[in-house]
Amino acid sequence: MNLENRTCVVTGASRGIGRGIAEELADEGANVAVNYRSSKAEANDVVETIRDAGGTAITAQADVTDFSAIKSMRDRVHDNFGAVDILINNAGITKDTTFEKMTPDQWKSVIDVNLNGTFNATKVFFSDIKSSNQGRLINISSIVGKQGNFGQANYATSKSGIFGFTRTLALELASSGSTANSVAPGFTKTDMLTDVPDTVKNSIKDDIPMSRFGEVEDISHVVKFLASEEASYISGEVIDVNGAMDL
Repeated sequence: MNLENRTCVVTGASRGIGRGIAEELADEGANVAVNYRSSKAEANDVVETIRDAGGTAITAQADVTDFSAIKSMRDRVHDNFGAVDILINNAGITKDTTFEKMTPDQWKSVIDVNLNGTFNATKVFFSDIKSSNQGRLINISSIVGKQGNFGQANYATSKSGIFGFTRTLALELASSGSTANSVAPGFTKTDMLTDVPDTVKNSIKDDIPMSRFGEVEDISHVVKFLASEEASYISGEVIDVNGAMDL
């Protein structure tokens, strides 16, 4: 799964799943742009970790909801690494509450980051991916996009929309040999899960057949495979990584 000389952008890569993906792809030789919105110190730490391990990485600040900022980020990546081969749309937020209590701002902010942000980054890098001889678009969705979840109407909608977006772009990229896939993690040990009350986490774990939460590495390993040449004939798929929770 060697990714040497491939250029990769990971949005929302300063922590959690995004950080794990950035570090794993760098370990395989990719040149990695670590996107972040406001967590500059954390993003710098990711880059330093990659460089200390012998990899190549830069920080790439941009708010994914700002199309102009994403275009500026593309220029920075091009100046450092050239055209992008692999885009990982990982940036995401939650603003949980029941639909009855949900405000228009809570709805809009989640859709703007999780879904519109995916559009913005993909639109900016689409021509790069399409023209690459190993173009890869990988969108991070969620089991919540498939099952729904109490108090997460905004999040579930944003993550469900990624499925249709991914499958459509898989068709539009197919003639060029580039691929588009989505990874749908289950409940994974990140900051999002840390903020959940213990009683709720115990209830969630009881519903997972494998009786554990996912590790970041469970997700990053799958992304690494989809980014590799070995996955060149897989496109338009939703890859579940949820401990059999969706069966």
